[in-house]
Amino acid sequence: MFNHSIMAQRRSDGQRWLIAAVDINYIAEAHFPEGVAIASGISRIGNSSWDIASAAFQGGACKATCITTIVLTEKNGAVPIGDELRQEFEHLGVKRG
Repeated sequence: MFNHSIMAQRRSDGQRWLIAAVDINYIAEAHFPEGVAIASGISRIGNSSWDIASAAFQGGACKATCITTIVLTEKNGAVPIGDELRQEFEHLGVKRG
């Protein structure tokens, strides 16, 4: 799982990661039982939120894409992403080009 690969302390006591939005785009039909490969990376880092971009591939062709927006929160709302977590996210960024 992508989030398990993040080595930095994920949050302080009382904080949680909240999924704020999920945008899925189906590009082409995938067929069982052929396997599906998923590629994911951080595509945007904001003050208190970040986006995970994912794509599903089957037979070398992209079948779906997804952007998931996650917000770091505590009981009073969103909180800024700390430096250590931000650096970890930058390391896991989507390769462009």
